Amino acid sequence: VQLVESGGSSVQAGGSLTLSCPASPTAFRNFCMGWFRQAPGKEREGVAVISAGGERTLYSDSVKGRFTISQDTAKNSLFLQMISLKSEDSGMYYCAPGPRSCGPDWFRATGFGNWGQGTQVTV
Repeated sequence: VQLVESGGSSVQAGGSLTLSCPASPTAFRNFCMGWFRQAPGKEREGVAVISAGGERTLYSDSVKGRFTISQDTAKNSLFLQMISLKSEDSGMYYCAPGPRSCGPDWFRATGFGNWGQGTQVTV
């Protein structure tokens, strides 16, 4: 099932946004969930992932300290809070379920699929 991302917008550098993506409790319990982005002319890259059950998070070096991935099982949603946005953060953002474990290749989206339409972030 494709996930539907929302929350993207055009913001000034230094601004903040929160992206959201509905997902099932089953997905949160059993799969690594991730946020990815793709800028024009570039390959899709991993931004952040959260492990099944939400105990562990991983971030790309470019967003570490500025972005926070979280899940709200009561709202059945995956979130990506972004602060101190930079122009290089611009792109289409996608959420996706992955394998049962967030492996070392998560950054390359290995094992992730069911890509949705994405939500555009422009800084």
